[in-house]
Amino acid sequence: MDIDKQKLIKIAGIVLIVVLVLVGGLLFLMQQYGVTSIAALQARNSLNKGVGAFSAGDFVRAGDYFEAAADLDPELKAARVYSAYSVMMQYQPGAEYQENIDIANRALDGFKAVLADDPENSTALQSIASLYFNMKKMDLAKEWHGKVLELEPDRKESHYTIGVISWTQSYEPRLEFRANVGMKQEDEGPIVLKGRLNRTQSEEYAGLSEEVMPTIDQGLAALEKAIEIDPDYDDAMAYVNLLYREKADFAESQEEHDELLMQADEWVQTALDTRKRKAEESTIETFTTDE
Repeated sequence: MDIDKQKLIKIAGIVLIVVLVLVGGLLFLMQQYGVTSIAALQARNSLNKGVGAFSAGDFVRAGDYFEAAADLDPELKAARVYSAYSVMMQYQPGAEYQENIDIANRALDGFKAVLADDPENSTALQSIASLYFNMKKMDLAKEWHGKVLELEPDRKESHYTIGVISWTQSYEPRLEFRANVGMKQEDEGPIVLKGRLNRTQSEEYAGLSEEVMPTIDQGLAALEKAIEIDPDYDDAMAYVNLLYREKADFAESQEEHDELLMQADEWVQTALDTRKRKAEESTIETFTTDE
């Protein structure tokens, strides 16, 4: 009887040691993660699993882990951002079927929920702007890139995208108008001189010009700002060229038209020279590194 009692005491002692070790380990982990509850620790664990799934390209499973992490610890703001980002990664730009549109809207809702608690969350702002651009909702994309620039005035990508959107908003209606008055895309401009417009067409042209010219100027200003931030931004230079060509087609005289085309050609050459120089510098850097 005494032996059994001694065994029980030993077993109890071992169990106590195991419990103390587990509790100590748990407290250590909680201290390492800076959390004060088991739920918060579980949230970090779920977050880490989500990062692993995201890195493996399993965005659905990653989103589930991030959502679980956010539910376990509402203070873990990164989980909500990552959850919305995982949904965004499931969206296929250009695909117009309803399920894909629903995915984009879920991502938008997720990022907007993040902004409700954290209005200056840069990732959420940039992601919303990008989603609207990929959904071809250009006015909204431009608006949200403007919000990005309110927070980060020197983000060159947002200036550039505003320039690209401005070109799209001029190019498409201009080409449609040309087609309506019997002008092909390759026909020389400007429209007002070469289009042989009747009275109704002249009125439509005036309305189009009044609508589009401020958009072109906005785009040029945005692209010039992007190039000011990054003088080697050759993609922005290419779109400056395109916007000058847009502007040329709305010129009121042949002289103005030709001058604008000359400026466009200069930007083409600048972009080509910049790309060539960057390629040469990259090649030299590669050989230098190999040595």
